[in-house]
Amino acid sequence: MTTGSVLPLLLLGLSGALRAHHEDLTVREACKAGFSEEGYTALISPNVVEGEKLLKVKFSSCVDTKGTQYETNSLDFKVGADGTVFATRELKIPSEQVAFTVTARERQSAEQWDAMVRLLVAQTSSSSAHSEHKKGKTVALDPSQLPKDTLLPWPQQHQSSGGLRRQKRDWVIPPINVPENSRGPFPQQLVRIRSDKDNDIPIRYSITGVGADQPPMEVFNIDSMSGRMYVTRPMDREERASYHLRAHAVDMNGNKVENPIDLYIYVIDMNDNRPEFINQVYNGSVDEGSKPGTYVMTVTANDADDSTTANGMVRYRIVTQTPQSPSQNMFTINSETGDIVTVAAGLDREKVQQYTVIVQATDMEGNLNYGLSNTATAIITVTDVNDNPPEFTTSTFAGEVPENRIETVVANLTVMDRDQPHSPNWNAVYRIISGDPSGHFSVRTDPVTNEGMVTVVKAVDYELNRAFMLTVMVSNQAPLASGIQMSFQSTAGVTISVTDVNEAPYFPSNHKLIRLEEGVPAGTALTTFSAVDPDRFMQQAVRYSKLSDPANWLHINTSNGQITTAAVLDRESLYTKNNVYEATFLAADNGIPPASGTGTLQIYLIDINDNAPQLLPKEAQICERPGLNAINITAADADMDPNIGPYVFELPFIPTTVRKNWTITRLNGDYAQLSLRILYLEAGVYDVPIIVTDSGNPPLSNTSVIKVKVCPCDENGDCTTVGAVAAAGLGTGAIVAILICIVILLTMVLLFVVWMKRREKERHTKQLLIDPEDDVRDNILKYDEEGGEEDQDYDLSQLQQPEAMEHVLSKAPGVRRVDERPVGAEPQYPVRPVVPHPGDIGDFINEGLRAADNDPTAPPYDSLLVFDYEGSGSTAGSVSSLNSSSSGDQDYDYLNDWGPRFKKLADMYGGGEED
Repeated sequence: MTTGSVLPLLLLGLSGALRAHHEDLTVREACKAGFSEEGYTALISPNVVEGEKLLKVKFSSCVDTKGTQYETNSLDFKVGADGTVFATRELKIPSEQVAFTVTARERQSAEQWDAMVRLLVAQTSSSSAHSEHKKGKTVALDPSQLPKDTLLPWPQQHQSSGGLRRQKRDWVIPPINVPENSRGPFPQQLVRIRSDKDNDIPIRYSITGVGADQPPMEVFNIDSMSGRMYVTRPMDREERASYHLRAHAVDMNGNKVENPIDLYIYVIDMNDNRPEFINQVYNGSVDEGSKPGTYVMTVTANDADDSTTANGMVRYRIVTQTPQSPSQNMFTINSETGDIVTVAAGLDREKVQQYTVIVQATDMEGNLNYGLSNTATAIITVTDVNDNPPEFTTSTFAGEVPENRIETVVANLTVMDRDQPHSPNWNAVYRIISGDPSGHFSVRTDPVTNEGMVTVVKAVDYELNRAFMLTVMVSNQAPLASGIQMSFQSTAGVTISVTDVNEAPYFPSNHKLIRLEEGVPAGTALTTFSAVDPDRFMQQAVRYSKLSDPANWLHINTSNGQITTAAVLDRESLYTKNNVYEATFLAADNGIPPASGTGTLQIYLIDINDNAPQLLPKEAQICERPGLNAINITAADADMDPNIGPYVFELPFIPTTVRKNWTITRLNGDYAQLSLRILYLEAGVYDVPIIVTDSGNPPLSNTSVIKVKVCPCDENGDCTTVGAVAAAGLGTGAIVAILICIVILLTMVLLFVVWMKRREKERHTKQLLIDPEDDVRDNILKYDEEGGEEDQDYDLSQLQQPEAMEHVLSKAPGVRRVDERPVGAEPQYPVRPVVPHPGDIGDFINEGLRAADNDPTAPPYDSLLVFDYEGSGSTAGSVSSLNSSSSGDQDYDYLNDWGPRFKKLADMYGGGEED
């Protein structure tokens, strides 16, 4: 664009609607916050130092400029509180210009405004050539250094001494104000835009931006030929408060004739929205007794209209208060903030627990004639404070308790408290302040009724205290409110009477321990184990008896409790534990009802030397020659120290052979050694008497006999097998004879086994004497008369020769009766050793028993169970000679229980009558 080319902006006029509203807007014009310019431009050098001031923006606030905050969308530039734009760091700008947005915010309304800042980089050697834009005035510079598309609001250029010229501003369009809710008609003209070049060439005009070619679309349009811009429908400021459009001018070929120009359209607010409360019901609370000016709650209403105008300025007031007690104006509200506070004293929860306040919010700064209003409900609850001390309903209470009872409620204390029930201000706390120094009672609070329950926590004794006079004070869990004093009715007296009951006798010394020597004779008085009856005011007799006396050693006098012995007390008895014998006695009175107590008597028995020592061991073994080994002996004594060791071991003088053959050597106080005195002693078992004496006073002696087996020994000192047998009392000749007998017996057993094998083999080769079907034992003869008669058709000769059993052995497998001897391999019974050892006899018997258990020919199959053979020359008569009674008096049904072998007899006799 050349300097001679001037682009004037012709404002042809606003639409008829704007002219109609111009006068009204002038009347209602209010403070308008915003930047002084829509955009600011300054010339800077390519190199900028940190903190360098570049230009200053001016913002007008309707509230207070101190409440304005500035922000930028650039990290390199910031705006100070006074509007000065400065660099945050050292910069070197390579481009021709830098553009960023400055945003201003008001703290109270939270609204924001934007302005564009363009910093043009001067292509000159001078680093200090930059200008500051202030109030639309700019220090001039050479236009040739500026980009061609840059629009600067410069006035007409004039020559100056510095060679710079001022340039006229290209397009200057003031903001276009459009009232909302206009009734038309539409489209309604707003402004006409025209370039001075349209005299030379045809120009086409167009607009772009939100509301034109961007959603919402076609709110605004422009006549492309005349440049007239229209609004097509009513505006709503609450929907969108402003529009930013750009106007374009091109020739018929679409070539740009003028640079685009910014159009700012503001929608003028109308009071078309009522204030709306955030909540329809607000809940708040205030303590009773609060002073005037106490904060209660805050109600808030929002108006969608412009808050910078009277249309959006809301004011509050209280319409009604329910109830109007104690005053109709208990609360007031801040008309601007909506804070509700108390304005009068006298809030008492016990009289009024809740207030309902209707609050009205009106815009137009509360003008009821022109403003729009709305209402909400504020429910104010008067919270309880502890301004009422608890008071007893009566000054005295009474109760009664039997003695020796605990956890028993003896009296209920009732109180009255007008504060909020079941709250810390109402919950009662009871305390006994006098009359119970021993702590027999406590007062617990009933959580439901708030009553005080006087409870016995420590048993009382009628014989010590027959009555108690308690003083009880009541208070609340929460402390009383400031200035509230305790009432004299917060204390009361409680009289508790104690009733006498029959108490059980008791033994003062339980368990009672006495000490005496064991062995005292029966009838000896030991002690008096008497009980005490605590009922001093009752004339009662106490009787004694035994509960536990395990050994039945004691007797107690039923009247006075004297203990005497019924038998000799023995410390070594199984009934004593750790030298103590324990018995339990019962003491019972004759009260109504009777009561009894038990006592335990412990008798510590002192040991006396009443048990002689016993020699250990009872049996021993020694070699027949001395020097190889010896027998260690000791003693056992049932008594305890000092009536036990050290022991004295000695051999008696009679018989003389004892001291001749044996000798005793003392090892220590408890042990000695018994050994041979002579060089050789014949093998055998010898009874050696030894006298053992303890160390008691007086000492006790005992002659014990130890059985000593003398036997030949090997080089290790152990008895040989032959020697062990010899030691059992057998001579050499007897041993040889026994061995010979064992050999002969084994030979006979071997021959018998060979013979049995041969005989069994012969049995298998013989034919059966009779068939199994002809066996007389397989048939049962039916007798119809007394005595019976044998059937001569059967061969009974086999019954006379039971030893001829070849037919049994030759039977085929599977044809065998259960009473026959099984045929199989002979079991292998153990062979007794030639020289038996005493320990081998048991093994021999066990092995024989094990073989017999596994032998199928062993009992019950080791003999032929032939029941129908009477034998040769039997003294028993024939079975047929037995009397058979057919009188019918005998019941033969039991034959059915004897199994299948007696089935025929059961059929014959059991069903005889039916036949």
